[in-house]
Amino acid sequence: MALAQPTPDQIAALRARYPRAFGATPRTRAIRAVAGAAALGWLVFLFWWFDITPQRLWNGLSGLGVIVTLMIPPSPGEQWVEILKGIAESIAMAFLGTLFAAIIAVPLGFMGANNVVTNTLAHFSLRRIFDGFRGVDQLIWALAYVRAVGLGPLAGVLAIATADIAVLAKLYAEAIENAEKRQAEGIDAVGGNRLLRTRFGLLPQVLPVMVAQALYFLESNTRSAAILGVVGAGGIGLQIAERIKVRYWDEVAFIIILMIAAVALIDTLSSRIRRRLIGDREGIAKR
Repeated sequence: MALAQPTPDQIAALRARYPRAFGATPRTRAIRAVAGAAALGWLVFLFWWFDITPQRLWNGLSGLGVIVTLMIPPSPGEQWVEILKGIAESIAMAFLGTLFAAIIAVPLGFMGANNVVTNTLAHFSLRRIFDGFRGVDQLIWALAYVRAVGLGPLAGVLAIATADIAVLAKLYAEAIENAEKRQAEGIDAVGGNRLLRTRFGLLPQVLPVMVAQALYFLESNTRSAAILGVVGAGGIGLQIAERIKVRYWDEVAFIIILMIAAVALIDTLSSRIRRRLIGDREGIAKR
């Protein structure tokens, strides 16, 4: 049986009732056109403001090609022992900074979780403090700590720790808020207080996630520690800056290769640890 075709009046009624089903309205198309023109105009303005021209881009790529040519073959130079010490110092800075940040972020994470601290004002205030600290980059903290404690790796460790505390605390708080409620309710059912509820009902669930997130930050901080040395906060960054100034590009390439190898090794080890932790956690959850 053939279906009855809608009449023009029925189509008009449907169009009036469900205008979006028949395509964008003239008003919507106009808004899209204005938004597209504004975005294109903003992009053109940025290119003009930053003086981004094809000539400058071509000259930059040509200069980069010369630098890459001078990097081949990489060479450790005469001070290769100092390079190795700088790499080791950067890794140690990243480890200590991440460790201190993770330890301090654990209680802050519990305090920032709305299922632990139920006071709305306290929860909101602490979360805004986290936001404020996250808005300051590690390099800014490094500049401040170099003036406060002097040159050297201590300033780098403090900069890494200070920059990561608020970020890890926020991530930990979100993990705690998403924890399974039944375990915590079981502690309450047997008469446990709030401390026991947190210790046995929440911490075992989120601890593997906390460790995994700290390992992620260790990988990132290993790369960041190299940059902090440029402002005098220890690590390999100072040696990179010195060799760039005197145009020893072959030694710069050697340092970059060592950094890539170090980060790759840390990434491999931390990935195995994360898989073991998260895998065990998932296995326990399934059982």
